[in-house]
Amino acid sequence: MDDSELLVSSEERRIKGNCKCSHGTHGVESKVVDNFRRRLKYFFMNPCEKYRARGRKPWKLMLQILKIAIITVQLVSFGLSNEMMVTFKDENLMTFRHLFLKGYKDQQLRNYALYTKADVYDHIHYIINRYIHLQNLTIGNLAYERADGGVAPLSLCQEFYRNSSIDPENETFDIDPHVEKDCFSIYPLQPLHNNTLLSTHFQALAIRVLINLPDCYDFHIMIGFDNRAHSGMIKVHVDNAVKIYECRDWNVEENDNMLLLLFDSGVILACFISLILCTRSVINGVKLQFEFHIFFHTYYNKTVSWSDRMEFVNGWYILIIVSDTLTIAGSALKIGIQTKFLTNYDVCSILLGTATMLVWVGVIRYLGFFKKYNILILTLRAAFPNVIRFCCCAAMIYLGYCFCGWIVLGPYHDKFRTLDKVTECLFSLINGDDMYATFLKMRDKSYLVWLFSRLYLYSYISLFIYMVLSLFIALITDTYETIKHHQSDKLPVSQLQAFMGECSDQPESGRYQSDEEPSSCCLSSCCCFR
Repeated sequence: MDDSELLVSSEERRIKGNCKCSHGTHGVESKVVDNFRRRLKYFFMNPCEKYRARGRKPWKLMLQILKIAIITVQLVSFGLSNEMMVTFKDENLMTFRHLFLKGYKDQQLRNYALYTKADVYDHIHYIINRYIHLQNLTIGNLAYERADGGVAPLSLCQEFYRNSSIDPENETFDIDPHVEKDCFSIYPLQPLHNNTLLSTHFQALAIRVLINLPDCYDFHIMIGFDNRAHSGMIKVHVDNAVKIYECRDWNVEENDNMLLLLFDSGVILACFISLILCTRSVINGVKLQFEFHIFFHTYYNKTVSWSDRMEFVNGWYILIIVSDTLTIAGSALKIGIQTKFLTNYDVCSILLGTATMLVWVGVIRYLGFFKKYNILILTLRAAFPNVIRFCCCAAMIYLGYCFCGWIVLGPYHDKFRTLDKVTECLFSLINGDDMYATFLKMRDKSYLVWLFSRLYLYSYISLFIYMVLSLFIALITDTYETIKHHQSDKLPVSQLQAFMGECSDQPESGRYQSDEEPSSCCLSSCCCFR
């Protein structure tokens, strides 16, 4: 006997003898049940069906469509501006490398190192001379930073152990681990007594006028000579800390920055309205859930399952609320960046990028109004719990291979040198990427490590590609077939759907025009209709 038959028989028993009420009371009571069933069915209708049922325009649907357009336009606008900013910073960093690293060539920084004392001193002199003649050398819009009425000096700093004595011949050393830092101006030079890190840093000013308002960039350049390993190779690196602010005096004709600010304000307003509407819908759904739970317990003496109760919490509305919150925060940051009060490009990019991703993911909800597209949503929702449990089990095996590969193959293979590289390499191997190169790099190593690497890689690839990945696909495929079978047979999958299925009123029937809601007395089936 299915759920719908149980509900009917339960209602018949209640009408026949559970309550000593008149026949007129039974009719009113049956009307209350029908009204509540109709109310539930209206709640789960899509916007188009609600429009046909009550003639209410789908304002939330139209607002979401508008949001997709304006948020995408906003993201593209910010992305283009951000792209120009990043390109400008990268090109200036490349310029500083060519200006201050002697003999530097493109793509050489990773292997740029010094091996003799003469080279170290020569490079320091080279940096100082290039800094002094910077404005005569560069073709960019660069100027020295001003400090205390003058030009900010180039600082030469040295970090070294307080006392250190190393004698390789006698294999003895005496080191005081306390590190001291000594900085001085650009003209005196000191020997590099067992230094751990020597660096030069200075500030320069650049102006970029490629977007609506001109930007002034304060570059804090640090050139580091890294000798911490004391391996005979001093690695040289260039770091660039950038501060962006509005120039003191600027004049740009036909500035449309105000239009962008108004547009961003409109995005914030639209998202705020959407946030209020979706929050109200979620609250109404939670209230209706409690009403249904009490109603079902009172009339049928049954407890509503959690799966049925969660049907009232619309996950798409939660997604929209999160997206609106991120968009409002990101748009506020974008306005601050455009007005030069803030420079958090990375934070703004994360907020706007995530919000736009969620907005476009939410489009799947509207495709779900069509039955042929809805199967994807149902499959994802039904398979999600099993997928999570399966991934937790597979992750244990995956982490075991990660730690093993890192500790054994790390000294002999670049892709296993660090733990994060191991995870990236093994994840790529699951998809069959760069598989031959991973095997090839272990060919010239010791025989024991080579043999272990073969056993390690063959077992991992066989396990994850042929077993784990196949089981993962089979798990989703099985869920898809189950959902497809239920759709074809029209089987009710829950008590909630069985209860609503007894309502045969179509949206165009006119039975949904009334906004009546059962009063609180309907929760007591034996005494409220006397």
